[in-house]
Amino acid sequence: MHFEKAVLVKWIAEFIGAKIIGDNTGEVTGINEIHKVEQGDVVFVDHPKYYDACIHSAATFIIINREMACPPGKALLIVEDPFEAYLKLVDHFRPFAPSMKMISDSSTIGNGSVLMPNAYVGNHVSIGSNCIVYPNVSILDHCIIGNNVIIQAGTVIGSDAFYYNKKTNRDIHYKRMNSCGRVVVEDFAEIGAGCTIDRGVSGDTIIGAGTKIDNLVHIGHDTVVGKNCLFAAQVGIAGASTIEDEVILWGQVGVSKTITIGKGAVLYAQSGTPSSLEGGKTYFGSPAIDSKEKMKELVWIKRIPEIWKKVSGE
Repeated sequence: MHFEKAVLVKWIAEFIGAKIIGDNTGEVTGINEIHKVEQGDVVFVDHPKYYDACIHSAATFIIINREMACPPGKALLIVEDPFEAYLKLVDHFRPFAPSMKMISDSSTIGNGSVLMPNAYVGNHVSIGSNCIVYPNVSILDHCIIGNNVIIQAGTVIGSDAFYYNKKTNRDIHYKRMNSCGRVVVEDFAEIGAGCTIDRGVSGDTIIGAGTKIDNLVHIGHDTVVGKNCLFAAQVGIAGASTIEDEVILWGQVGVSKTITIGKGAVLYAQSGTPSSLEGGKTYFGSPAIDSKEKMKELVWIKRIPEIWKKVSGE
């Protein structure tokens, strides 16, 4: 999330009760997670496993619970609980603001766009020109819909990320990491009925131009879908994955978190992929492998009883 105006790091430190180590003159331009950070961003880290990655990331300001050497040009903000400091910043810069109207006064809708009965448009939403939004669609706060987009009935765009911070020393082990990101749907995309597309935790979930999505598809937080992709029904994509241009995912394909599916890849129905896949190839199975190799494997599996009889003499 980018702030509307840059904020002095001294103000941030005072607001969250932090001690500054390093450059205390800088300006913070946004808040982000480690996989989305840019120069000027503030990020938080509360586990030693990720200290180095955070400190040496693109982030300029790091909220952390231990004093460490600070690289030049950066600042560490030392607090007891970085996660709570993050929540405090999110709640301040993007607070929850209920909207009791079907279309918020702060949202904009372009020329030629049609919203059918019971479509809900939240705060600060932008909908482009010549869009069709069918009944019972919910487009939640800060989402951006491009031009010539079609959204079928019952779809929810911009629901909170399924993202929790586990704290075993608390009565409630899983504490919500409040979402302050957006969903951006680019021009000429089409989204089927009953789909759910989560907003980014702190960045954007993106549906690329010309991508077509069937019914009952779920796309997790911070996932970036390229241009001219095709997703059949019941595809599920976990958070922070990258689906490059022209990828085809047939029915019930499952994509794990934080991986990349390369440009032009095709995954046959019911395939599952726990790791990144090279583009320009066709895959099948779970875990997904080259489709021709998988077909050979299935042929040999069918022959196991025959081979067993020969080996055992039965």
